[in-house]
Amino acid sequence: MSRALMFQGTGSDVGKSLLVAGLCRALVRRGLSVRPFKPQNMSNNAAVTGDGGEIGRAQALQARACGVAPCVHMNPVLLKPQSEIGAQLIVRGKVHATAEARAYQALKPGLMPLVLESFQHLKAEADIVLVEGAGSPAEINLRAGDIANMGFALAAKVPVVLIGDIDRGGVIASLVGTHAVLPPKERALIRGFLINKFRGDVSLFADGLSAIGGFTGWRSFGVVPWLPEAARLPAEDAVALDRRRSGGDGTERLKIAVPRLSRIANFDDFDPLAQEPGVSLIMVAPGEPIPADAGLVILPGTKSTLADLAFLRAQGWDIDLLAHLRRGGRVWGICGGYQMLGTRVEDPDGVEGPSGGAPGLGLLDVTTVLTGDKVLREVSGHDAASGQPVTGYEMHMGRTSGPGTARPMLRFAQGHDQGAVSGDGQVRGCYLHGLFRADGFRAALVRQLGGTADGTAFEAGVEAALDALAAHLERHLNINALLNAAA
Repeated sequence: MSRALMFQGTGSDVGKSLLVAGLCRALVRRGLSVRPFKPQNMSNNAAVTGDGGEIGRAQALQARACGVAPCVHMNPVLLKPQSEIGAQLIVRGKVHATAEARAYQALKPGLMPLVLESFQHLKAEADIVLVEGAGSPAEINLRAGDIANMGFALAAKVPVVLIGDIDRGGVIASLVGTHAVLPPKERALIRGFLINKFRGDVSLFADGLSAIGGFTGWRSFGVVPWLPEAARLPAEDAVALDRRRSGGDGTERLKIAVPRLSRIANFDDFDPLAQEPGVSLIMVAPGEPIPADAGLVILPGTKSTLADLAFLRAQGWDIDLLAHLRRGGRVWGICGGYQMLGTRVEDPDGVEGPSGGAPGLGLLDVTTVLTGDKVLREVSGHDAASGQPVTGYEMHMGRTSGPGTARPMLRFAQGHDQGAVSGDGQVRGCYLHGLFRADGFRAALVRQLGGTADGTAFEAGVEAALDALAAHLERHLNINALLNAAA
């Protein structure tokens, strides 16, 4: 019979997603059929599935670690934040509603049957399902109707392993504190804990492990040392962007700047550029100017184009972009960033918030209307300028049209062109996520901008990183004990 084991964390960004991905690969290497599952996710990093939906990017990576295609059942409920209090609700891959946080709390209980159905669907096709929680089970103010952590574990009768992040400090208190606030029936589901992101001599934490066990009665499944290779794998939480900066060793590199919009989405689009040895990828923080010596500035995707267009102007980045172009630099836009580059963005139906519109940056002769069904599709084709092949996926609301599309950026095998290029070639925009994963296209771009490209194979690097993570977990975790804890 199929088994399952759930991994919950003492907080966000403790490494749940990558640990589950690594364990998926480790168990597959042991000959097991494995599936990942996350009942509820909150992320603007998403991936398109072959069955025509979207799920959290982390579950797509975990599916890859399992050697299977991602499907909507792996993440049946996805929340994509659009404002400080509201989010787009994706149910089994499709837009279900836009709800403020308080309204979503009322919706959650009705989603549990669907979540359990998706879970059973995955159990029917695997030896074991590895379940990832969201946030922390200690957020007892959100416990009513919970489908993400202990609420799901109780309903599905799945045992739990709790993850603590020692890198952020306070790991003993966070684990013991979680034990203290959980009610007995939830506490009884926890089979033990593990410590993630340890730096230094693990033996020095032996007393810490004993203290946690003494306070909680839980067993330790191990301590996972920091693994540099994990940086090659996409992060899910935007808080990871606070630490992201490549090329900081003083070596002369081509600078590519990405302004960090307030609702930045699919920022893993830029991972391949960050891993190019000849590139310094700079995620420009709010309040900072766009570097004057950048060779290329890329406006990223966003979950709220109009709000982030206003945010961009509030930072003064629109002025920086004009100065950058006067110096001969180049500006690209991906998805929402592409929409901003046009002459106007309209939202007549209030897709992203209050209905209305605003002037775009006026750098491409196109306009966007945010209406119609959400476009979700995998595509392949080539770059119109270089002829280099590209693949990826579209994930956007709205339609973009205008004279600028007569000079498309991309030509797809599916029979349609996409994007726009300015008359002088300095400005380009398109809807394609995953554009920079194409090694030939990325290398041609870097060389065109005056940088050096050494033939980095991005996808092979992701596979190598998953294998390295799996081997790392085999060395430092008691995986046999974890398998015995599954039920």
